[in-house]
Amino acid sequence: MTALTAATALAAAGPASASVSASSASSASVPGRDVTVMTFNIHHGADPDDVLNLDHVAQAVRQSGADVIGLQEVDRHFASRSEFVDQAEWLAERLDLHLAFGTNLDLDPEKPGDPRRQYGTAILSRFPIVNSHNTLLPRSETGEQRGLLEADLMVRGKKFRFLNTHLEHTSQTERHTQVAAINTIVNGSRLPTVLVGDLNATPESEEIASVTKRLTDTWPVAGKGDGFTYDSVNPRERIDYVFASQGVEARQARVLDMAISDHRPLRVELSIR
Repeated sequence: MTALTAATALAAAGPASASVSASSASSASVPGRDVTVMTFNIHHGADPDDVLNLDHVAQAVRQSGADVIGLQEVDRHFASRSEFVDQAEWLAERLDLHLAFGTNLDLDPEKPGDPRRQYGTAILSRFPIVNSHNTLLPRSETGEQRGLLEADLMVRGKKFRFLNTHLEHTSQTERHTQVAAINTIVNGSRLPTVLVGDLNATPESEEIASVTKRLTDTWPVAGKGDGFTYDSVNPRERIDYVFASQGVEARQARVLDMAISDHRPLRVELSIR
């Protein structure tokens, strides 16, 4: 499989290096495995004007040079809005990446014999995916079903865990219960862990405070500026995140200046010890 090449534009910024977790002198001497991750809400492949162009999403991922990508709002044969394409498989094949998909909505097809209509999150990875699992998160009777997609990746002989989620946007109470469920899973992980996603909550919120009891928000550590990711045309909120556990260092974080979706992608360079 051919490794993706980082875009020249992304290389222009100087490195912003800092440790996500408190590292002892002995651990600092242990060589790390460098991994670049990205989180991107692709809005089912539609741009801010709601014009479908999945190829633009593929170009953005390729140009980012990211090794592991968490995508939200991904359609699989879901609706006419995405021309009933299996977007997850299409992107994986186009980019020559491994794929894990988390089905959060699973509906009957419009015509008998057609594939089931699915919607959820996806993980694309340059590294082999050893195993994956999607956990449906708590929701109210009226809330949209959300999930946490987990994938264990083998990075040059070492495993690390990559989690991808998209939380409820209409209810803070619901987000609280979803974060609690995610924290239970994170607390059970014995691997270096990275959580990415669209959390629909700003950094000062109680939901983010709950996440950061165990994981570190990489933007204040390795990013510069406000880190706004939403919306893509006139960014005014930081609601897309990359969090990291102990044993994972953030070296540089950048919001990519792209209006391909209604969110901008967030790219973070990590070192896993």
